Amino acid sequence: MKILNKYSREITQNDQRPGAQSMLHAIGLTSEDLKKPQVGIASAGWDGNPCNMHLNDLAQKIKSNVYDNGMVGLVFNTAGVSDAISMGSSGMRYSLPSRDIIADSLEMVAGAQWYDALVAVVGCDKNIPGALMAMCRLNRPSMIMYGGTIKPGYWNDKKLDIISSFEAIGKKVAGEISDREFREIILHACPGPGACGGMYTANTMASVVEAMGMCMPFNSSYPAADKYKNEEANKAGSAIRVLLEHEIKPKDIMTREAFENAIRLVIVLGGSTNAVIHLIAIAKAVNVKLSINDFQYFSDRTPVLADLKPSGRYVMEDLFEIGGVPAVMKAMLNEGLLHGNCKTVTGKTIAENLSEVASLAADQQIIYPFSSPLKATGHLRILYGNLASEGAVAKITGKEGEKFTGPAHVFESEDDANNAILNREIRAGEVVVIRYCGPKGGPGMPEMLKPTASLMGVGLRKDVALITDGRFSGGTHGFVVGHITPEAQVGGTIALIENGDTITIDAVKNELYVHLTDEMLRERRNRWRMPPIKVSNGILYKYAVMVNSASQGCVTDELAPNKTPIVNRTVKP
Repeated sequence: MKILNKYSREITQNDQRPGAQSMLHAIGLTSEDLKKPQVGIASAGWDGNPCNMHLNDLAQKIKSNVYDNGMVGLVFNTAGVSDAISMGSSGMRYSLPSRDIIADSLEMVAGAQWYDALVAVVGCDKNIPGALMAMCRLNRPSMIMYGGTIKPGYWNDKKLDIISSFEAIGKKVAGEISDREFREIILHACPGPGACGGMYTANTMASVVEAMGMCMPFNSSYPAADKYKNEEANKAGSAIRVLLEHEIKPKDIMTREAFENAIRLVIVLGGSTNAVIHLIAIAKAVNVKLSINDFQYFSDRTPVLADLKPSGRYVMEDLFEIGGVPAVMKAMLNEGLLHGNCKTVTGKTIAENLSEVASLAADQQIIYPFSSPLKATGHLRILYGNLASEGAVAKITGKEGEKFTGPAHVFESEDDANNAILNREIRAGEVVVIRYCGPKGGPGMPEMLKPTASLMGVGLRKDVALITDGRFSGGTHGFVVGHITPEAQVGGTIALIENGDTITIDAVKNELYVHLTDEMLRERRNRWRMPPIKVSNGILYKYAVMVNSASQGCVTDELAPNKTPIVNRTVKP
């Protein structure tokens, strides 16, 4: 008979652990319960964020189903940060660091308590990759339960989402909408629980989980407020039981081929640039080789098919109604764009799971056919050049054009850029440069949704470009380049740019460069001095000291040779 309590028996069946057993009796477990496998149920639920506000309820449903399947479910919580609430403020610096804190906390609790299996109930952007990183480190039977997408909001016969609110401020400044319209958009944009509704980072990463086989089919597609989400939670116990009985672990599922499936699905769906740093970080945790160049390789060979926000018309709930992520994956499998033999948490392969789902609905307009894609090649572009010797990530859908050259308008912070945009100081043709926003320089590599949304709102969508060593929200669209490495804080070329310098972004040749000679750059580099880190203690300081570059996934648990110490110094050529 297979032992299902392989880990927990160390404390529940070992007479050398009497204290542990007494503590477990104190929480209500019987002697018979101590013989059962223990499942840690990690909830990212908290009251302050619609993405996460319902997760604790889902966790309790999962706990009940775990008991019904002959196991013990034990709920614990992890940290959460709302990107949309903190966006555009200094609070956004905590967002990316929260990913690694979430990973550390799940690994810590499950490891310390000897849980036999792990279910992570996740909602917002960083919960998902953080949970996957912990599961990879532990390598015990595990699965993700995504809380689901939010429903779209409505006002004045228009469909709204969170990006509508961010773009509304620019429209108000431009005089396109009144103050009353501005307030109504804010009031109606987010009608209830669930993650931000477009193919933004949360829905992108939830789709990644499904492509990798780390959740049950349709998990990424069911809306948060839909009955199917509760029904799914009530099946989680039987699913985790299958994993235990067959000893299916993350390293069995999250192979190199599974990562390739994930990258290709992100491209087909037009997903977030954040998938690049998150997938690289997850791959490191599971010891799979993955680099930013892999994204370019698959982008060159994979079309964009989904007309989803932010650059398209539809939201995740619309996709669910025509068959969801499984229907998209089925179409990809039929085109030879997926590895169908990859294992999943169901105990079946990707191909076996997809054989049981319906194809995309007929006459739908959300997913374009392979014969006439929205874009023949992927929107994720990895750029190199004298401005990004270690790479940068662009999100080019084709609607923005594929090449932009213009004079630099340089800002040392996001706040300065935001003020300039709303004061109408940005001119058509300029390349907005926002620097010292990288993982070390932020610290925390904040997202630049507010400036990009404001540029949209004031009517400069196609007239300006924006580059940064920070990140972009999955909700960002426009001619934008982020993740520039080396970042400004460690002396990357972006730190040397001056107002008026000519910058070229070429998404065909995959180049990013400033029109300066090597001699001019050397001269400026000799004059450059590293500014002090913006914080001197706490989690942001620890993050700045420990974090790797964006091209390496912004991980904090890797002693990489290219880490740059945080000291005041001159960077020599």
